Amino acid sequence: MGNTDKRKRLEEEVFTYRITKNNSVFIEYQGKQVMVLKGKEAEKIMNRIDQASTEKDVQLILAKVTGNFKRGNEKDTSTKK
Repeated sequence: MGNTDKRKRLEEEVFTYRITKNNSVFIEYQGKQVMVLKGKEAEKIMNRIDQASTEKDVQLILAKVTGNFKRGNEKDTSTKK
């Protein structure tokens, strides 16, 4: 993996996924849904996850699939004004 995870975020297992009966894949980042894959995309990701040798490899696959969804402009909803 080399320089892929310099900050060691993927070791914390920040991504989770669920596969539904109709083979949709729901990907979550820290408990919040960030992506839904269906059809051929979902099949492709399920195959890659099945072939992954470690949990860190699964985390890397999920990180690559979700792409750059965090841009730093997310609002913190935990604090009220």
